[in-house]
Amino acid sequence: MRAIVQQEYGPHREVLHLRDIPQPVTGPGQVLVRVRATSVHADVWHAVNGIPYVLRLMGSGLGAPRRHVPGTDLAGEVVSAGGTRFAPGDRVFGEITRNNQWSNAGAFAEFAAVDEARLAHMPPGLPFEQAAAVPTAALIALPNLRDQGRVSAGQRVLVNGAAGAVGVWAVQLAKTFGAQVTAVDAPAKLDLLKDLGADHVIDYTQQDFTRIGTRFDIVVDVVSQAPFSQVRKALEPDGIFVLVGHDQYGRSGHRLLGSLGRMLPLIVISPVVRQLPGIRGGLPREQNWATIVQLLAAGRIRPVVDNRTFPLESAADAIDYLTTGNATGRVVLTV
Repeated sequence: MRAIVQQEYGPHREVLHLRDIPQPVTGPGQVLVRVRATSVHADVWHAVNGIPYVLRLMGSGLGAPRRHVPGTDLAGEVVSAGGTRFAPGDRVFGEITRNNQWSNAGAFAEFAAVDEARLAHMPPGLPFEQAAAVPTAALIALPNLRDQGRVSAGQRVLVNGAAGAVGVWAVQLAKTFGAQVTAVDAPAKLDLLKDLGADHVIDYTQQDFTRIGTRFDIVVDVVSQAPFSQVRKALEPDGIFVLVGHDQYGRSGHRLLGSLGRMLPLIVISPVVRQLPGIRGGLPREQNWATIVQLLAAGRIRPVVDNRTFPLESAADAIDYLTTGNATGRVVLTV
Protein backbone atom coordinates (compact mmCIF):
# COMPACT_ATOMS: atom_id res chain seq x y z
CA MET A 1 0.00 0.00 0.00
CA ARG A 2 1.00 3.65 -0.34
CA ALA A 3 1.75 5.47 2.89
CA ILE A 4 3.49 8.53 4.23
CA VAL A 5 6.47 7.21 6.18
CA GLN A 6 8.56 8.93 8.86
CA GLN A 7 11.70 7.23 10.15
CA GLU A 8 13.01 10.11 12.27
CA TYR A 9 11.97 13.38 13.85
CA GLY A 10 12.61 16.60 12.01
CA PRO A 11 11.17 19.22 9.66
CA HIS A 12 8.23 17.64 7.86
CA ARG A 13 9.56 18.33 4.37
CA GLU A 14 12.72 16.42 5.23
CA VAL A 15 11.33 13.42 7.12
CA LEU A 16 8.01 12.62 5.38
CA HIS A 17 8.22 10.36 2.32
CA LEU A 18 5.65 8.56 0.19
CA ARG A 19 6.53 4.85 0.19
CA ASP A 20 5.06 1.46 -0.73
CA ILE A 21 4.92 -0.61 2.45
CA PRO A 22 3.10 -3.80 3.48
CA GLN A 23 -0.52 -3.54 4.52
CA PRO A 24 -0.98 -3.71 8.30
CA VAL A 25 -2.09 -6.99 9.84
CA THR A 26 -5.09 -6.82 12.16
CA GLY A 27 -5.10 -8.32 15.64
CA PRO A 28 -7.95 -9.42 17.91
CA GLY A 29 -10.70 -6.83 18.13
CA GLN A 30 -9.33 -4.85 15.20
CA VAL A 31 -10.67 -4.01 11.77
CA LEU A 32 -8.81 -3.28 8.55
CA VAL A 33 -9.98 0.02 7.14
CA ARG A 34 -9.54 1.28 3.60
CA VAL A 35 -8.73 4.89 4.39
CA ARG A 36 -10.56 7.43 2.23
CA ALA A 37 -9.67 10.62 4.10
CA THR A 38 -7.55 11.68 7.05
CA SER A 39 -6.97 15.01 8.75
CA VAL A 40 -3.89 17.16 9.20
CA HIS A 41 -3.75 19.02 12.50
CA ALA A 42 -1.37 20.69 14.90
CA ASP A 43 -0.62 17.51 16.83
CA VAL A 44 0.49 15.84 13.60
CA TRP A 45 3.02 18.64 13.18
CA HIS A 46 4.25 18.04 16.75
CA ALA A 47 4.53 14.27 16.28
CA VAL A 48 6.45 14.63 13.03
CA ASN A 49 8.84 17.30 14.28
CA GLY A 50 9.30 15.70 17.70
CA ILE A 51 8.67 19.06 19.38
CA PRO A 52 8.12 19.64 22.25
CA TYR A 53 10.55 17.03 23.49
CA VAL A 54 8.19 15.92 26.25
CA LEU A 55 5.94 14.25 23.68
CA ARG A 56 8.67 11.68 23.11
CA LEU A 57 8.40 10.64 26.77
CA MET A 58 4.61 10.55 26.51
CA GLY A 59 4.64 7.61 24.12
CA SER A 60 5.70 8.98 20.75
CA GLY A 61 9.16 7.42 20.99
CA LEU A 62 12.47 8.67 22.39
CA GLY A 63 15.02 8.67 19.57
CA ALA A 64 12.58 8.08 16.72
CA PRO A 65 8.83 7.63 16.33
CA ARG A 66 7.52 4.29 17.58
CA ARG A 67 5.13 4.17 14.63
CA HIS A 68 6.41 5.29 11.28
CA VAL A 69 3.12 6.33 9.64
CA PRO A 70 1.67 9.62 10.96
CA GLY A 71 -1.97 10.57 11.41
CA THR A 72 -4.57 10.06 14.12
CA ASP A 73 -7.94 10.59 12.38
CA LEU A 74 -9.51 8.67 9.53
CA ALA A 75 -12.69 7.96 7.65
CA GLY A 76 -13.06 4.96 5.37
CA GLU A 77 -14.58 1.58 4.69
CA VAL A 78 -14.13 -1.65 6.62
CA VAL A 79 -12.31 -4.29 4.56
CA SER A 80 -12.23 -7.04 7.18
CA ALA A 81 -13.46 -7.23 10.75
CA GLY A 82 -12.02 -9.20 13.65
CA GLY A 83 -14.68 -8.08 16.13
CA THR A 84 -18.46 -7.93 16.19
CA ARG A 85 -19.36 -4.24 15.80
CA PHE A 86 -18.52 -3.82 12.12
CA ALA A 87 -18.82 -5.71 8.87
CA PRO A 88 -16.99 -5.37 5.55
CA GLY A 89 -18.29 -2.38 3.65
CA ASP A 90 -19.28 -0.36 6.74
CA ARG A 91 -18.39 3.32 6.54
CA VAL A 92 -16.49 4.24 9.72
CA PHE A 93 -14.56 7.12 11.26
CA GLY A 94 -12.68 7.88 14.43
CA GLU A 95 -9.52 8.94 16.23
CA ILE A 96 -7.39 5.82 16.09
CA THR A 97 -4.47 6.56 18.40
CA ARG A 98 -4.06 4.37 21.48
CA ASN A 99 -1.82 6.86 23.27
CA ASN A 100 -2.34 10.59 22.92
CA GLN A 101 -2.80 12.97 20.03
CA TRP A 102 0.93 13.74 19.99
CA SER A 103 1.72 10.29 18.59
CA ASN A 104 1.69 8.70 15.15
CA ALA A 105 -1.17 6.26 14.69
CA GLY A 106 -1.00 5.16 11.05
CA ALA A 107 -3.77 7.12 9.34
CA PHE A 108 -1.66 8.60 6.51
CA ALA A 109 -1.94 5.43 4.45
CA GLU A 110 -4.28 3.54 2.15
CA PHE A 111 -5.07 0.99 4.87
CA ALA A 112 -5.02 1.05 8.67
CA ALA A 113 -5.52 -1.61 11.34
CA VAL A 114 -7.71 -0.06 14.01
CA ASP A 115 -9.17 -1.15 17.35
CA GLU A 116 -12.90 -1.34 16.73
CA ALA A 117 -13.53 0.53 19.99
CA ARG A 118 -11.92 3.58 18.36
CA LEU A 119 -14.42 3.71 15.52
CA ALA A 120 -18.05 4.57 14.92
CA HIS A 121 -20.41 4.20 11.99
CA MET A 122 -20.50 7.35 9.90
CA PRO A 123 -23.84 9.18 9.89
CA PRO A 124 -25.68 8.60 6.58
CA GLY A 125 -24.84 11.12 3.90
CA LEU A 126 -21.69 12.42 5.59
CA PRO A 127 -18.81 12.57 3.05
CA PHE A 128 -15.51 10.96 3.99
CA GLU A 129 -13.69 14.32 3.88
CA GLN A 130 -16.08 15.80 6.43
CA ALA A 131 -16.03 12.72 8.64
CA ALA A 132 -12.22 12.82 8.80
CA ALA A 133 -12.45 16.41 10.08
CA VAL A 134 -14.33 15.41 13.22
CA PRO A 135 -12.51 13.16 15.71
CA THR A 136 -9.48 14.77 17.34
CA ALA A 137 -10.74 18.36 17.23
CA ALA A 138 -14.22 17.57 18.53
CA LEU A 139 -12.75 15.30 21.22
CA ILE A 140 -10.65 18.23 22.43
CA ALA A 141 -13.48 20.77 22.37
CA LEU A 142 -16.14 18.74 24.18
CA PRO A 143 -14.35 17.89 27.47
CA ASN A 144 -12.75 21.32 27.64
CA LEU A 145 -16.14 23.00 27.46
CA ARG A 146 -18.21 20.57 29.49
CA ASP A 147 -15.74 19.28 32.09
CA GLN A 148 -13.21 22.11 32.44
CA GLY A 149 -15.53 25.02 31.69
CA ARG A 150 -18.69 23.41 33.10
CA VAL A 151 -20.71 25.27 30.52
CA SER A 152 -24.45 25.67 31.12
CA ALA A 153 -27.42 27.29 29.45
CA GLY A 154 -27.52 31.06 29.49
CA GLN A 155 -23.81 31.57 30.10
CA ARG A 156 -21.71 33.92 28.01
CA VAL A 157 -18.89 32.00 26.31
CA LEU A 158 -16.05 33.51 24.30
CA VAL A 159 -14.01 31.34 21.94
CA ASN A 160 -10.66 32.82 20.89
CA GLY A 161 -9.43 31.26 17.66
CA ALA A 162 -12.97 30.23 16.83
CA ALA A 163 -12.59 29.36 13.14
CA GLY A 164 -9.75 26.88 13.58
CA ALA A 165 -10.06 23.12 13.79
CA VAL A 166 -10.96 23.06 17.52
CA GLY A 167 -12.65 26.45 17.61
CA VAL A 168 -15.46 25.58 15.19
CA TRP A 169 -16.45 22.71 17.48
CA ALA A 170 -16.21 24.85 20.62
CA VAL A 171 -18.61 27.38 19.08
CA GLN A 172 -21.13 24.76 18.02
CA LEU A 173 -20.95 22.70 21.20
CA ALA A 174 -21.36 25.77 23.39
CA LYS A 175 -24.53 26.56 21.44
CA THR A 176 -25.85 23.02 21.96
CA PHE A 177 -25.40 23.58 25.71
CA GLY A 178 -27.53 26.72 25.43
CA ALA A 179 -24.76 29.29 25.87
CA GLN A 180 -24.49 32.70 24.22
CA VAL A 181 -21.33 32.61 22.13
CA THR A 182 -18.88 35.31 21.09
CA ALA A 183 -16.40 34.11 18.47
CA VAL A 184 -13.00 35.76 17.85
CA ASP A 185 -11.01 35.31 14.66
CA ALA A 186 -9.81 36.95 11.44
CA PRO A 187 -12.21 39.10 9.41
CA ALA A 188 -12.48 36.66 6.48
CA LYS A 189 -13.77 33.95 8.84
CA LEU A 190 -16.48 35.86 10.70
CA ASP A 191 -19.34 35.05 8.32
CA LEU A 192 -18.66 31.34 8.79
CA LEU A 193 -18.76 31.77 12.56
CA LYS A 194 -22.13 33.50 12.34
CA ASP A 195 -23.36 30.61 10.18
CA LEU A 196 -22.19 28.16 12.85
CA GLY A 197 -24.38 29.95 15.39
CA ALA A 198 -22.14 32.53 17.04
CA ASP A 199 -24.25 35.28 18.55
CA HIS A 200 -21.46 37.85 18.33
CA VAL A 201 -18.17 37.95 16.42
CA ILE A 202 -14.99 39.94 17.01
CA ASP A 203 -12.36 40.74 14.39
CA TYR A 204 -9.14 40.31 16.33
CA THR A 205 -7.31 42.62 13.95
CA GLN A 206 -9.59 45.46 15.05
CA GLN A 207 -10.47 44.65 18.66
CA ASP A 208 -8.81 43.03 21.65
CA PHE A 209 -11.46 41.01 23.45
CA THR A 210 -9.75 41.66 26.79
CA ARG A 211 -10.25 45.41 26.35
CA ILE A 212 -13.84 45.73 25.12
CA GLY A 213 -15.36 45.95 28.60
CA THR A 214 -17.49 42.79 28.31
CA ARG A 215 -17.06 39.99 30.82
CA PHE A 216 -17.70 36.34 30.07
CA ASP A 217 -18.54 33.28 32.13
CA ILE A 218 -16.11 31.13 30.13
CA VAL A 219 -13.20 32.07 27.89
CA VAL A 220 -12.01 29.19 25.71
CA ASP A 221 -8.58 30.20 24.44
CA VAL A 222 -7.53 28.00 21.55
CA VAL A 223 -4.72 30.15 20.17
CA SER A 224 -3.26 30.88 23.64
CA GLN A 225 -1.60 34.20 22.90
CA ALA A 226 -2.61 36.50 25.78
CA PRO A 227 -1.35 35.85 29.33
CA PHE A 228 -3.92 34.89 31.95
CA SER A 229 -3.43 38.22 33.73
CA GLN A 230 -4.77 39.91 30.60
CA VAL A 231 -7.54 37.40 29.82
CA ARG A 232 -8.73 37.73 33.40
CA LYS A 233 -9.99 41.23 32.58
CA ALA A 234 -12.59 39.62 30.30
CA LEU A 235 -13.80 37.11 32.92
CA GLU A 236 -16.56 37.37 35.46
CA PRO A 237 -15.24 37.01 39.04
CA ASP A 238 -16.52 33.43 39.07
CA GLY A 239 -15.81 32.84 35.38
CA ILE A 240 -13.58 30.08 34.03
CA PHE A 241 -10.51 30.32 31.81
CA VAL A 242 -10.14 27.22 29.61
CA LEU A 243 -6.74 27.10 27.91
CA VAL A 244 -6.74 24.59 25.08
CA GLY A 245 -3.10 25.37 24.32
CA HIS A 246 -1.68 25.91 20.86
CA ASP A 247 2.10 26.07 20.63
CA GLN A 248 2.02 27.95 17.28
CA TYR A 249 3.99 25.17 15.59
CA GLY A 250 7.01 25.69 17.80
CA ARG A 251 7.07 29.46 17.40
CA SER A 252 6.52 29.92 21.13
CA GLY A 253 10.09 28.71 21.64
CA HIS A 254 9.06 26.20 24.32
CA ARG A 255 10.87 23.24 22.81
CA LEU A 256 10.92 21.19 26.02
CA LEU A 257 7.32 21.41 27.24
CA GLY A 258 5.48 23.27 24.50
CA SER A 259 2.06 24.54 25.57
CA LEU A 260 2.43 22.52 28.78
CA GLY A 261 4.92 25.19 29.85
CA ARG A 262 2.06 27.65 29.98
CA MET A 263 -0.52 25.24 31.37
CA LEU A 264 1.48 23.86 34.30
CA PRO A 265 1.90 27.17 36.18
CA LEU A 266 -1.84 27.78 35.83
CA ILE A 267 -2.57 24.32 37.22
CA VAL A 268 -0.24 24.99 40.16
CA ILE A 269 -2.03 28.20 41.15
CA SER A 270 -5.54 26.92 40.33
CA PRO A 271 -6.33 25.95 43.98
CA VAL A 272 -6.13 29.62 44.96
CA VAL A 273 -7.48 31.21 41.76
CA ARG A 274 -11.16 30.48 41.31
CA GLN A 275 -11.10 31.33 37.59
CA LEU A 276 -8.73 28.45 36.82
CA PRO A 277 -10.30 24.97 36.71
CA GLY A 278 -7.12 23.01 37.44
CA ILE A 279 -7.51 19.35 36.52
CA ARG A 280 -11.10 18.20 36.54
CA GLY A 281 -12.10 14.64 35.80
CA GLY A 282 -14.41 13.90 32.92
CA LEU A 283 -16.17 11.13 31.08
CA PRO A 284 -14.24 8.37 29.28
CA ARG A 285 -13.19 9.04 25.71
CA GLU A 286 -15.66 6.45 24.38
CA GLN A 287 -18.59 8.32 25.94
CA ASN A 288 -17.37 11.62 24.57
CA TRP A 289 -17.09 10.10 21.12
CA ALA A 290 -20.60 8.64 21.36
CA THR A 291 -21.94 12.09 22.29
CA ILE A 292 -20.24 13.71 19.30
CA VAL A 293 -21.54 11.04 16.90
CA GLN A 294 -25.09 11.48 18.24
CA LEU A 295 -24.95 15.26 17.82
CA LEU A 296 -23.62 14.85 14.28
CA ALA A 297 -26.33 12.37 13.36
CA ALA A 298 -28.98 14.73 14.75
CA GLY A 299 -27.61 17.62 12.69
CA ARG A 300 -26.90 19.75 15.75
CA ILE A 301 -23.21 20.14 14.88
CA ARG A 302 -21.39 19.84 11.56
CA PRO A 303 -17.80 19.51 10.36
CA VAL A 304 -15.98 22.41 8.77
CA VAL A 305 -13.42 21.46 6.13
CA ASP A 306 -11.10 24.02 4.62
CA ASN A 307 -11.62 24.81 0.94
CA ARG A 308 -8.20 23.35 0.20
CA THR A 309 -7.87 19.57 0.43
CA PHE A 310 -4.74 17.65 -0.50
CA PRO A 311 -3.99 14.16 -1.86
CA LEU A 312 -2.02 11.78 0.33
CA GLU A 313 1.23 12.38 -1.55
CA SER A 314 0.98 16.10 -0.73
CA ALA A 315 0.99 15.63 3.05
CA ALA A 316 3.98 17.97 3.44
CA ASP A 317 2.18 20.66 1.42
CA ALA A 318 -0.86 20.24 3.65
CA ILE A 319 1.26 20.73 6.77
CA ASP A 320 2.84 23.81 5.20
CA TYR A 321 -0.62 25.24 4.62
CA LEU A 322 -1.75 24.35 8.12
CA THR A 323 1.15 26.23 9.71
CA THR A 324 0.26 29.46 7.89
CA GLY A 325 -2.77 29.85 10.15
CA ASN A 326 -4.96 30.62 7.14
CA ALA A 327 -6.95 27.39 7.26
CA THR A 328 -10.61 27.48 8.23
CA GLY A 329 -11.73 24.39 10.12
CA ARG A 330 -9.88 21.20 9.31
CA VAL A 331 -7.26 20.49 6.64
CA VAL A 332 -7.92 17.10 5.05
CA LEU A 333 -5.94 14.60 2.99
CA THR A 334 -7.84 12.42 0.52
CA VAL A 335 -6.47 8.91 0.02
